[in-house]
Amino acid sequence: MSFNANGNSVHSAAITEVHNVPMSVIHRPIPPVLDEAKVQSLMNSIQNEAEGDVPPIDVLWIKGTEGGDYFYSFGGCHRYEAYKRLNRESIKAKLVQSTLQDLYHYMGSSTPKYLK
Repeated sequence: MSFNANGNSVHSAAITEVHNVPMSVIHRPIPPVLDEAKVQSLMNSIQNEAEGDVPPIDVLWIKGTEGGDYFYSFGGCHRYEAYKRLNRESIKAKLVQSTLQDLYHYMGSSTPKYLK
């Protein structure tokens, strides 16, 4: 994931709307490599109600051919893991409208052929 000079993802820098996305709908097809200290620090921030200090993750939002919604995330692995370990039902995210072709850039030949 690339970031601009302000530390924002280049994919979502122009997106201001933040959503609470259910953790259960987010696909994370690439296993993360985590820094345990970073995950613990984020968990502390979230638990101590300093959640405003934790930026949202970027989530690719793809509309299926039959109207289904599909959500994929590749960055924000430490934030995602912190929310997961705290058993949070949702995570703050910026939705980046995307296509299967966009997804292909991340997943290559592992990209699903069709999403309903």
